[in-house]
Amino acid sequence: MSSKSQSMQEIEGIFHKHGFNDYKWIHPKDIVVANWVRMKCVYGCPTYGECASCPPNTPSVSECRDFFDEYTEIAIFHFPIEVDKPENRHDIVTETDRRLLGLEKEVFLSGNEKTFLLFAGNCKLCTECVSSRVDCKHPKLSRPTSEALAIDVFSTARAVGYPINVLQDYNETMNRYAFLLVR
Repeated sequence: MSSKSQSMQEIEGIFHKHGFNDYKWIHPKDIVVANWVRMKCVYGCPTYGECASCPPNTPSVSECRDFFDEYTEIAIFHFPIEVDKPENRHDIVTETDRRLLGLEKEVFLSGNEKTFLLFAGNCKLCTECVSSRVDCKHPKLSRPTSEALAIDVFSTARAVGYPINVLQDYNETMNRYAFLLVR
């Protein structure tokens, strides 16, 4: 068995240990980076400019593409979410992102120094986010969403066989995705 295969098995063991079993490995070229995603942040997000881990505090779209190209292995994690009360979906995503930080740390400590997490939701480490990375209270833990780095999550998820649609009402299953860039 090659050392790369063994290492991938060890990483997958860490995923399973943390209870993350619904994932796929993808190549960075499978990440769809698009300008329209950034425009949705700028002109469609009600909290634009209010979060230290979102635009305008993120690299340009072309810098994001270059960043992903530095990797060879990326895991996309799928989280189908069904809730009785619509307001509960945010708490579920926030708790998932906190658990993902533990996963990221363990993968990093296992010898994967390039490991970097993209949250499934907006950074909610604090009850009130600051609008500047300089003022962030948790700069070592704060992570951007995939959309903040211009990932077209719809196209990326669909290309690898995961479900994702624009929801018409809260009775539908919400499919959220996080990305762990490994090497």
